[in-house]
Amino acid sequence: MTEPLFGIDRPPTILAPGAVHVPGWMDRAQQEYLLRACVDWAAVREPRSIVLPGGGRMSVRTLSLGRFWKPYEYDDDEVVPPLPDWLVRAARAGLEAAAAVDPLVSADRTSTDHSSADHTSADHTSADYTPDAALVNLYGHGATMGLHQDRDEAVSAPVVSLSLGDACTFRFGTPEHRGRPYTDVRLESGDLVVFGGPSRMAFHGVPKVFDGSAPDWCADVVGGPPGRVNLTLRVTRPPTHPPTLGG
Repeated sequence: MTEPLFGIDRPPTILAPGAVHVPGWMDRAQQEYLLRACVDWAAVREPRSIVLPGGGRMSVRTLSLGRFWKPYEYDDDEVVPPLPDWLVRAARAGLEAAAAVDPLVSADRTSTDHSSADHTSADHTSADYTPDAALVNLYGHGATMGLHQDRDEAVSAPVVSLSLGDACTFRFGTPEHRGRPYTDVRLESGDLVVFGGPSRMAFHGVPKVFDGSAPDWCADVVGGPPGRVNLTLRVTRPPTHPPTLGG
């Protein structure tokens, strides 16, 4: 397939106050590096299809870095690959790029707290943004992600999301409920999404993945069709708990 002209025909957009989409934020070399890292992490800890408390099973497979996530908490008794410091630096750069489009992305969340978690609030600059966990979600054929909130973190720091492989429809709503209004945007391999501030607790999901839409070179990196690969980096607890870094 012909690779899209990232950053030329798709300018950065504000999905909602404090939520930013930056197309083509990663170049091919950066994407290849990150895809290879995902392959290595999966070799250490096999991605799982998460079973929800109600008994349903998520159609995506998930791999945790830094801290193990399960609905609806982080479990430090589970051993997972460490979150590498180069990925933390990439997340900081992503937050900086998003804040240049909409400064609200790094602001303290000013809307009503829609989470049952006891959040610690503060403004978040790219210099002090230090994720301590990441989720690697692998979308195979037919996999989707229902609308949900990322509400298991004990702080209000932004979420940084990186897309690789197949394109998808990313649906971004409001903090109030799962229904309309929401915005649908197509995410391509290399795209960045950051949401924080008033949109930190917004409902979001992936109703559709465009199978086979990944750049051709992705198959060479992972040894076959990559599907959609999504990494979301989060700060899960106050900075009094140092993050586990490595690599």
